[in-house]
Amino acid sequence: MEQLAFPKYENYKPSGIEWVGEIPAHWGTQKGKWLFKKVERPVRPEDKIVTAFRDGTVTLRSNRRTEGFTNAIQEHGYQGIRKGDLVIHAMDAFAGAIGVSDSEGKATPVYAACVGRGEFKTNNQYFAYLLRFISKAGYILALAKGIRERSTDFRFNDFGKLLLPLPPKAEQDRIANFLDRKTAEIDEAIAKKQRLIELLKEQKAILINQAVTKGLNPDAPMRDSGVEWIGDIPSHWLIRKLKYFTEVQSGITLGKLYGGNNLSSYPYLRVANVQAGYFELAEIAELRLPRQIANQYLVRKGDILITEGGDIDKLGRGTVWKGEIGNCLHQNHIFAVRVNQRLVSEYFVSIALGADYGRRYFTHTANKTTNLASTNKAKLGNFPVAIPPINEQQKILEYCEVIDTEYDAVINTVLREVASLNEYKQVVVADAVTGKIKL
Repeated sequence: MEQLAFPKYENYKPSGIEWVGEIPAHWGTQKGKWLFKKVERPVRPEDKIVTAFRDGTVTLRSNRRTEGFTNAIQEHGYQGIRKGDLVIHAMDAFAGAIGVSDSEGKATPVYAACVGRGEFKTNNQYFAYLLRFISKAGYILALAKGIRERSTDFRFNDFGKLLLPLPPKAEQDRIANFLDRKTAEIDEAIAKKQRLIELLKEQKAILINQAVTKGLNPDAPMRDSGVEWIGDIPSHWLIRKLKYFTEVQSGITLGKLYGGNNLSSYPYLRVANVQAGYFELAEIAELRLPRQIANQYLVRKGDILITEGGDIDKLGRGTVWKGEIGNCLHQNHIFAVRVNQRLVSEYFVSIALGADYGRRYFTHTANKTTNLASTNKAKLGNFPVAIPPINEQQKILEYCEVIDTEYDAVINTVLREVASLNEYKQVVVADAVTGKIKL
């Protein structure tokens, strides 16, 4: 990353802070406990829950989203939060859950609501940027004391012990105002690129769905498929439910104990290993089973492995097993589907499962709970597939591979641009709050 096009201060001095290095010569340093105090206010009847999000936004939970949170039955120890407070989420500070509240409300005792002590003039937004910089740099994670994986218990006492750079108040104001504008500009550029990525994914999905339901010949005579999610298909294509040209093998139920002699170790696939279009095989568990039991659950080359449940957008995703691991089993939340290859290619069925009409089928027929969805063997068997002749399937597969390659190349380019913008944003914040550039 190139150096920012901003002037530097004339003179610098050692800060005595490992993660800062040198600071402008006229800046001071001070521990957090002499800059801020933790306040504990009573909760008012009208107060709603305030949440510190990992992007640094501190706002009423209702302003962002309400689902996916654990709500306390009794609000023991809740405290009042006021607009303008510097708020630190003790358990998520390592991930950036630090910011200035834009709302009045209440929060759990795991939050620290901080206000300036008054002995030194402080701009809360400047110190929010500073603390988020050190969290992104991994310094808070290095102080980890929490019991949750990749978490920290970063309490106010820990914050109070930190030695922090202290620019004059006028410079704190300039830095905070500059970063508000600059990060907003970068965030908007990132948002535009993310919208472009979503548009590219939509266009790719439309082209693939068109190919597997309408074929590649725009002049082919068409007929009604009789399936709402498919619509018209070429008149020479077939419509068949999955159960009529496949065998579906259920997986092994974990937790059962298999005793006896002659046990062998077998790798087995869990839901986390079956991703959309590929397998994540970095971590593979093993089971010890008798051979005659294991043989019932072996995955064969050419099987389409389909997840039974999970997030609604991942439900029923299908990926073809190419024999990545020999003598591999699958758990009971994964179906192994074996197609009649004289009628249809397993790769064509896999693409159909992931196409728009496949997504619509599983979304419509899923068993849904608050956050998850699932299918079953019967519903999977009733999935309708539009089937062209084998030679036409091969042409469609080749076309879809080209579409995948071309669109993924563009999407990956845009993703790299997003990563560069995020990196640039971190550099801007780091250089501004530590005085590496003069504002």
